[in-house]
Amino acid sequence: MTEPDFEKCGGLVPAIAQDHRTGEVLMLAYLNREAWRQTLSTGNAVYYSRSRNRLWRKGEESGNIQKIVEIRVDCDLDTVLFRVEQIGGAACHTGHRSCFYRRLDGDRLVELEAPVFDPAAVYEKSEK
Repeated sequence: MTEPDFEKCGGLVPAIAQDHRTGEVLMLAYLNREAWRQTLSTGNAVYYSRSRNRLWRKGEESGNIQKIVEIRVDCDLDTVLFRVEQIGGAACHTGHRSCFYRRLDGDRLVELEAPVFDPAAVYEKSEK
């Protein structure tokens, strides 16, 4: 079985989640070898949370899971692209559909879309 080169990047590789229908980039996270294996075995995105220092099953708290439609690995085997079906409408913990909901406009960030859900109502503690 071919897998990403986890050793090249110190045990973690970046994983981009992209909506398989629209091509919209939803988020970027990281995988370790166990997250990779669980993603393959479950068919849902499982990441490695650097801030929590543990596996993170996307949607485990919010219900906004990512069903894997296709997996692509780049030419150097050190970045993964998950083409996903985003269940629940939002990929971002801020309640937005995409983590890339802001655009740089001069010296400020402009919010391009309203949140799909209120994170304070979904998560026990508000993340920043």
